[in-house]
Amino acid sequence: MRPMRDEHVAEPGLVVVDVAAADDDSIFAFQQALAGRWATATDDRTTRTPGEPGVRLRCYLDLRQELTGVVGPTTKPTTA
Repeated sequence: MRPMRDEHVAEPGLVVVDVAAADDDSIFAFQQALAGRWATATDDRTTRTPGEPGVRLRCYLDLRQELTGVVGPTTKPTTA
């Protein structure tokens, strides 16, 4: 993976998440779950290390920008 730079975590609420998963579908589902809750810089490709199982992905989150109207484990969907 690429090295993290200082600007990625220069302020409270900025987070770098390195994820490892068995396959692309799993890792992109996880990334989508993060992007559904917070402002997220997403990636469209994974990395593989020869000789090692699985794939890796890095996401950049801004926890200061929580999205509204998100249905999660502690919220219930609203009905019209």
